[in-house]
Amino acid sequence: MTMTERELQDAVLATAELLGWHHRYHTYTSKRSPAGFPDLVLIRGDRIIFAELKSDRGRVTVEQASWIDALEVVAEATDFRVSVVVWRPLDWSTGMIELELR
Repeated sequence: MTMTERELQDAVLATAELLGWHHRYHTYTSKRSPAGFPDLVLIRGDRIIFAELKSDRGRVTVEQASWIDALEVVAEATDFRVSVVVWRPLDWSTGMIELELR
């Protein structure tokens, strides 16, 4: 069975909470948010992760790519205390997401 984007989001948020990412943000509805803003913002200590979640076949939109590009500039300037990621179900099943959150 393929993991949906919603299932991925629920798994990431639950794992983040268990691993001490007590500041977690997800826009309930994106209708009034800027187009392309990442799905999740996770903060723990001096680290912040901006995560765009996609299904196996989901594509990054032009607006999402614009946010990702802008945030990657910040990530580089902050010695990568800011992380910008696009996570898919494969990243969950391989343990890559949990590794990033540890």
